[in-house]
Amino acid sequence: MLIGRSLVEPEDFSLDEMEDLFTLAEKIEKDEKYLRESCRGRLLATLFFEPSTRTRLSFEAAMLRLGGSCLGFAEPGSSSAVKGESLADTIRMAACYADAIVMRNPKEGAALLASRYSSVPIINAGDGGHHHPTQTLTDLLTIRRLLGKIGNLTVGFCGDLKFGRTVHSLAKALSRYEKIRMIFISPAELVLPEYIKNLFQKQNIHFNESENLEEVMPELDVLYMTRVQRERFFNEEDYIRLKDTYVLNKDKISAGKDRMIVLHPLPRVNEISVEIDNDPRAAYFTQAKYGMYIRMALLVSILGVGV
Repeated sequence: MLIGRSLVEPEDFSLDEMEDLFTLAEKIEKDEKYLRESCRGRLLATLFFEPSTRTRLSFEAAMLRLGGSCLGFAEPGSSSAVKGESLADTIRMAACYADAIVMRNPKEGAALLASRYSSVPIINAGDGGHHHPTQTLTDLLTIRRLLGKIGNLTVGFCGDLKFGRTVHSLAKALSRYEKIRMIFISPAELVLPEYIKNLFQKQNIHFNESENLEEVMPELDVLYMTRVQRERFFNEEDYIRLKDTYVLNKDKISAGKDRMIVLHPLPRVNEISVEIDNDPRAAYFTQAKYGMYIRMALLVSILGVGV
């Protein structure tokens, strides 16, 4: 049971609990009236200390479609954080008004801290370069719906693997499934953090590293593209030098399997050419819609309504 539970990182839920969420999300996808009005009278606080489009809008759309309401702010300048209010006090205040809190914060560990001060469930919508668990649920649901399974797949992660919280969360989640092979494709400056690689090595999780996307493309069942994140760089010159390292276009994708899917947490900048959008393997906008369905399933589950 997920009633009253917080979601700070993907490991907070067991595989069986995630499977239950996926099954519920699929029921909602098939009948969008299913569970409609189940959150009537419930309030969701969306506290975004960092910019967001898909995550914030999908949570708000999910709550509104379930009959609930939303309150909150979309950037820190709209909150008392600019007056010096501590995160702990902001969370305790919001918990007085809402039944659950969704929070994005640029500082690693902020969601864990918030969960310790909140009297209502905290849902991590991204904490710095650390975790983004609801994006991970979105990614896993998309893989399951489009490929029919999550295990026994080769998944390539390409781009900013150093700062990419979506990569960190999804890679750790995939490592819990059977016969998953991961290939991490990045320039030397943006490789996967050592602590994650060390974790995989201790768990005997099979992975490879490469700087050449074209070389590994034929092996992939899933290609997870990411943008080089300008906001994570301290040096503008480094960002400019690295931002165009990988650009997926028709020539590069031609070497991929016919049933491969291309995912991206979005927003994209120029790492996926718009000419790819009409390729049947391009799944990133479908992925965005699945994000609303899984967040609907998550909200009704932690609030204990309608199920």
